[in-house]
Formats: sequence, structure tokens, C-alpha cells
Amino acid sequence: MTTPITAYILQSPPSVQDKLNQMRNAILEIVPEATEKISYGMPTFYLNGNLVHFAAFSRHIGFYPGADGIAAFSHEFGTLKFSKGAVQFPLDQPLPLDLVRRITAFRKAQNLEKK
Repeated sequence: MTTPITAYILQSPPSVQDKLNQMRNAILEIVPEATEKISYGMPTFYLNGNLVHFAAFSRHIGFYPGADGIAAFSHEFGTLKFSKGAVQFPLDQPLPLDLVRRITAFRKAQNLEKK
């Protein structure tokens, strides 16, 4: 079965597909029960609300865990570019998958507290 995220990854340049699959798999390790969809034109994981998004760009992969996810972990971003709700992972560097997992776990806990 092809999910919306699979289709998104397959439409990306072959050189980026491996990194997108790494992102997806790291997120799924934390939230295997999440629903996969496209929201705001980006791969999105949904669990009691939007959890995290990611997207491919020409020079980076954007990771969008929301303002709380960024605020809680921004001290770990070092030289990475980030804003209120997003962080950029350059394509020419290894993805910080442990950080992605920890941010996703943080967001999962937040979303599960919602009623």
C-alpha cells in the first residue's frame, strides 16, 4: 500500500529519498500508531492532532515540530538554522536522527495530553 508520505518521497530527487526515508523511519520508531498524511504540502504524522511535519528543499530537510518542540530542544541545535517552529537539516550533513526521535517523543507526549 502506498501512503501519501511514500508518494511524496518517491516524487523527491533520488539523492534526497534516502534521507527522507531516514526521517520517516526515525519518527515511526516513536509513533508507529500515527496516521501518515500530507498537510500544508508536507509529510505529516498525526496523533491526536498534527504531531510533526518534514519536507525536502534544495539544500536541506525542514523539520516542523511546532513552536514547543523547537523551544524545548533549540539549545541542542548548535549551528543549525531554526525559527519559531522549524529547524533545517542540511543535505550535506548526516541527519541528527536521535534528536528527531527525542523531539518526536516530546511532541507525542504533548499530543497525548490533549483531550
